[in-house]
Amino acid sequence: MTEAAPRAYRSQLRARQAQETRTRIVAAAARLFATQGYQATTIAAIAREAGVSAETVKTTAAKAELLIAAFEVTFSGSEAAESLTDTEVAAGVLDLPDEVFLDAVLTQITTANARGHGLWTVLLGAALSDPVVDGALGRILAHRGADYRRLVAELLRRGIASPGIDEERTAQALSFLLSPESYQQLVAQSGWNLERYAHWLRASVITEVTG
Repeated sequence: MTEAAPRAYRSQLRARQAQETRTRIVAAAARLFATQGYQATTIAAIAREAGVSAETVKTTAAKAELLIAAFEVTFSGSEAAESLTDTEVAAGVLDLPDEVFLDAVLTQITTANARGHGLWTVLLGAALSDPVVDGALGRILAHRGADYRRLVAELLRRGIASPGIDEERTAQALSFLLSPESYQQLVAQSGWNLERYAHWLRASVITEVTG
């Protein structure tokens, strides 16, 4: 009976150490994937960047799984969340008053896109040749679609969106406007500054949700 507490403590310690190691590996993978791309990033390179053995990386996750986790953590702060409402990106947003709700949503998603757009591009490229990444991409896009349908419903509930809009079409439009792709094209590639991008984004979203 006296061994129960020490064993529980050791088990919790091992679990915490394993999670800390995984966090370090995913962060290292994110840096390398973003700078070197998917194909050029090796398990050995991730291990060196994380300060662990290649075997530790392999037992933590496969390369494709590391790319998926790297994007999810970089973009939203959480792995495998089914909705943005369950992540750091949307933390507390639903509790905000109507007059600041939309601007808060736009700011938080823009910030997430600034962090994650590079890895999103890598994810899209890897999905063309890796079935595991392709499957994950499909799930991410499905979750994104559901999130924007919920956003449209929330905008309608708050009276920010106009009654009678085509909810599905509006959700699809918002999914593109607020996507990493639009940020990548306008800010990273075309050189828009964040002020110009934010102004365009807000005006475009208002146009869509008011019909």
